[in-house]
Amino acid sequence: MTRNEFLKRSGILGASMVLLSGFGWKNADPLSSAKNLRIRLPKEGEDLMGYITNKKGTFDLDLYRQLIGAANAFKEGDATLGLAAEDEQSRKHARMLLGNTKISDITEHLVYKDELYDLIVKTTDPAILQKINSWTMGELKDFLLREEEPEIKKIMPGLTSDIIGCVVKLMSNEELITVSQKIFNPLLGSKIGSKGYFSARIQPNSPTDNIDDIVWQVFDAWSYGVGDLVLGTNPVSSEVASVGKVEAALHDLLVTFGLEKTLPNCVLSHIDVQAAVEEKQPGTTGIWFQSLAGTVGANQTFDVTLEKMQDHMTSRNGQYGLYAETGQGADFTNGHGEGFDMVLHESRKYGFVRALKAQLEEGKADGEKPWVHVNDVAGFIGPEVFKTKEQLVRCCLEDTLMGKLHGLCIGLDICSTLHMDVDLADLTWCIDEVMPANPAYLMALPTKNDPMLSYLTTSFSDHVRVREKFGYKVNDAMWHFFKRIGIIGDDDQPTIHFGDPTWVYYHYCLAKGDLRSREEIFADGKNKIRAIRQRGVPIAEGYGDHIWDLEPQLAQQVQQLYDDAKISLWTEMPSSFIQGIPLAVPIVTQSKNRKDYVYHPETGEKLSHEAVKMLQKHMANWQDETPDVQVVISDGLNARALMDSGHLDDYLKAIGPALSENGFRVAEQPIVIRHGRVRAGYACGELLFGSTGTKEGCKGILHIIGERPGSGHHNFSVYLTAAHPATWGQKGAIDHDISRVISGISDSSLQPKEAARQTSLILSQLFKKYEAVS
Repeated sequence: MTRNEFLKRSGILGASMVLLSGFGWKNADPLSSAKNLRIRLPKEGEDLMGYITNKKGTFDLDLYRQLIGAANAFKEGDATLGLAAEDEQSRKHARMLLGNTKISDITEHLVYKDELYDLIVKTTDPAILQKINSWTMGELKDFLLREEEPEIKKIMPGLTSDIIGCVVKLMSNEELITVSQKIFNPLLGSKIGSKGYFSARIQPNSPTDNIDDIVWQVFDAWSYGVGDLVLGTNPVSSEVASVGKVEAALHDLLVTFGLEKTLPNCVLSHIDVQAAVEEKQPGTTGIWFQSLAGTVGANQTFDVTLEKMQDHMTSRNGQYGLYAETGQGADFTNGHGEGFDMVLHESRKYGFVRALKAQLEEGKADGEKPWVHVNDVAGFIGPEVFKTKEQLVRCCLEDTLMGKLHGLCIGLDICSTLHMDVDLADLTWCIDEVMPANPAYLMALPTKNDPMLSYLTTSFSDHVRVREKFGYKVNDAMWHFFKRIGIIGDDDQPTIHFGDPTWVYYHYCLAKGDLRSREEIFADGKNKIRAIRQRGVPIAEGYGDHIWDLEPQLAQQVQQLYDDAKISLWTEMPSSFIQGIPLAVPIVTQSKNRKDYVYHPETGEKLSHEAVKMLQKHMANWQDETPDVQVVISDGLNARALMDSGHLDDYLKAIGPALSENGFRVAEQPIVIRHGRVRAGYACGELLFGSTGTKEGCKGILHIIGERPGSGHHNFSVYLTAAHPATWGQKGAIDHDISRVISGISDSSLQPKEAARQTSLILSQLFKKYEAVS
């Protein structure tokens, strides 16, 4: 069966990329871990400092970090770094030691110090901190469990991020929920983030940044009474013109319905791009977005500095300030673990957001303070961070409370990837386990499948179900809007138009002054939905036996894509396929096999000893003619993305001539990597261009790699990286922050020939940019 035939039978044709639970994962061996800590039973009243002194004779930073990490609930990410307890008894002992430790000792003995933590301390109230410094961490935990919100909020400004990160380690899941149920930090002029309210970020993603795909997902969400926080699209292209087009379309929706003071639009590109769009199109950007990390070094991966973020905050003077995204494990997976655990990294991210929030609020009256909120993208990375549904729940509960204790309005992306042991039903269970903590919001898509980001998250129907089960409400202003357009009746119950996006489109057309008849508008709407689905973007209509059930046929399509994804992840790239690539230089990474590659991503980033020899031989064939560009091909997480007819073969036929026309000298032999991650391409560049002796010019790697599976389309991406040979020669200097990516390439999405044209254009821009600054 061809890709198009499969997709037609599934009912979804296009470039959607769904991240789903992994094939064979539940029966797999657990992740191997570094040697972790065994901790004896503490003596009566013994604290961290006493234990370390008894063990080492003096303070030891490494042991201190290990003990604090060992107090965490188990997660693979901490274990990989040797920061987890060896067993549950040792974990219990670590918590006893931490509970006996004074707050003053936590503030005086930092696990890691940099300029970001200095900023956190600077924006922590020293007078309040001084009052509680003599408390033990156990006494702080008891205070939070015993007291009500007014008393807790009195001490919150004096809590450093490390104090907050440490106290959640001492709590059970039930205790995390108990405290979270008492603390709320609503957004100004709204009920978002208030007790008993549950909001939604509509996430109208399109694999091709198609405006109809994006706008109609908003209509779709509103037809279910969902979407009151932000219209937030993740863009495929971060070009200013493309981002500006999407921003303008989302802003138009809000203005047309008179909602621009009720919720903002946002395109989640880099904050520099959003600033550039605002300069070109004043007033069209809503709240500004940025992913943030917990250390200065980790933020560099996002091309973010403290100064850059502070400078951008000076221009945010309206109702909408900052939308930040974080997530446990992002720091260490990007090579910036810095020796301390994921919970403290995450807490420091919230400290960073709190500092930026304080800057935005400085000098403003209470009624003028802009919206700032943070989204914890809990399960996006994969099993190298954590892999089970129980760990996902724990992470969400920890992060919800840490965000609230920082005085932030915090929402969650309760999500999972194909690698994790979390399937469609498990994810529903996770949502129900987390929601008693009353986070401010969750993501919202037509189904659990994100059509662009390749992962599982929350659907519109999940929101309806959670509201019914827990009695939560959406922001009052949006509820009135849903009543105004007839989705919700005067009795606060769904009407016959519930789940009908064409009805919302009809009201949009009326607001625009459209003179067509109702029948004409509805017919046009149905045609648009049909076209959107043909592009691979699901649109939900109607429901099953209950208003919170996904329509049965759509649910079946989701299951079919899920099954295809499980097969895709574990498909090997056979030798016969590699041999069919003209002049291919086949190499392997340090992954022992597919299982090792999937479960231990770092092995797929490093070249094997044999691979290094092969590349040295390959480089010797260049003699004195070092090419400008080396093509690298990796299986990634879906070898079928390359192997399907009309995919890699069509791209390779087009890319050679496209690059030659732009004057690039391309290495004749492509490097083909089995079990290769994105950073394996950087490793090739370091070896090939960093040791050639070439002193001038710019050299580039064009890395073709299979994307995360799940859509049935088997898309691949191309990562483009260009740098001076001297930079290539610095180990680790090349990373994602200087690379560009073209994604969603397949015969049923971004056509390979067009992708080749874009590749050549962007690579030319990268080389010209280098020339301009050299």
